[in-house]
Amino acid sequence: MHIHILGICGTFMGGLAQLAVAAGHRVTGCDANVYPPMSDQLRQAGIALSEGFGTDQLALAPDIFVIGNAVSRGNPLLEAILDRGLPYVSGPQWLAENVLQGRWVLGVAGTHGKTTTSAMLAWILEDAGLAPGFLIGGVPLNFGVSARLGDTPFFVIEADEYDTAFCDKRSKFVHYRPRTAILNNLEFDHADIFADIGAIETQFHHLVRTLPQSGLIVSNAGEASLGRVLDRGCWTPVERFNDPAGFHTRGDDASGELVLFDETGEIGRTVWQLNGEHNRANACAALLAARHAGVPFAMGLAALSRFGNVKRRMEVRGVVRDITVYDDFAHHPTAIATTLAGLRRKVGSARILAVLEPRSNTMKLGTMKSQLPDSLREADLAFCYAGNLGWDAGAALAPMGDRACVHESFAALVDAIVAAARPGDHVLVMSNGGFGGIHEKLLESLSS
Repeated sequence: MHIHILGICGTFMGGLAQLAVAAGHRVTGCDANVYPPMSDQLRQAGIALSEGFGTDQLALAPDIFVIGNAVSRGNPLLEAILDRGLPYVSGPQWLAENVLQGRWVLGVAGTHGKTTTSAMLAWILEDAGLAPGFLIGGVPLNFGVSARLGDTPFFVIEADEYDTAFCDKRSKFVHYRPRTAILNNLEFDHADIFADIGAIETQFHHLVRTLPQSGLIVSNAGEASLGRVLDRGCWTPVERFNDPAGFHTRGDDASGELVLFDETGEIGRTVWQLNGEHNRANACAALLAARHAGVPFAMGLAALSRFGNVKRRMEVRGVVRDITVYDDFAHHPTAIATTLAGLRRKVGSARILAVLEPRSNTMKLGTMKSQLPDSLREADLAFCYAGNLGWDAGAALAPMGDRACVHESFAALVDAIVAAARPGDHVLVMSNGGFGGIHEKLLESLSS
């Protein structure tokens, strides 16, 4: 089958494209911005790319067009496909019908932690010899790629609640029909498509309705929102984590200790590279999901001792003049606060310079701007890039006083960070995009 993918350079669609090639399909694609590193990965996979959405691409005459959710009505190529009555399908639906059908799908859903938990789960299965396929919204360091087809029944997928496509406003995860599902947490997010948290809970309920009676739901006991979701109807066994009276984890950031408990006491322990209560909770969820697939807790804990995290999750990009620059994907206030708290526990009283790009659709709308000062409370200084924002970031961060500064000029932002940084500092850059290559620019400027 020849498929032509519209919006191919996004993380999900790029991963789908590589899975399709591995499955023996001919793949071409297009996007508004065809640039590295995704463009390099796709071309290395033998995928021909077109810049833009010109209607001349109809001449490729694929068997079907696969439409990414970043492609909206008014897109010239999409309009031409609709006008001519050509076959098309959303990315999640194509994936479900051509890759996931008949496999033991392990889906990881939640507002936060999906990528890290998916990577943990895939690695635990891999370390146990189950060789899963996977599609993850980041690059696990243990694998070096974000997607792999695999030839065993097991497939781990990051189950996103964002909408499917222009023609299907259900969440992506409704298509995946997992046998094992992790419900990690549920907060209000994606204000561009959801009116309130109740609307997101409805989508999670739709996901719960797709699980078989022989499946398993691994749900966060500490989330009232997930309790409401399950109360609306559940036909699948549920195991809860983050439950002080049941499955939970404890640990110590300084020693790297991770200990798993149930209602009877300690189950087992290991030492690993990650820190923070959020990551210990992620690990508990991954261990329970892996056990459902046949991996004993002892084997799962041993695997986590060899887990190397995910790129862009507290990733050290370089150290110059004893100033450490980190890259992290955090872009929701809860994730920002959690990431900063984890770094604070790691570095103690050393100064933290937080650098934030409010880039997600929700952040651009300003829906959560009032939460930013509190989410940045662990930072000694906060720098915010306000280019192309539709709200006043300076006013939003005013409660932080002189601990925060806002710049609409990218160059001025870099200059301000470099001027403020001093030996021993930790510069934490947080964005869900490339942020103009700020990490390299900071390291270069700091070295000179």
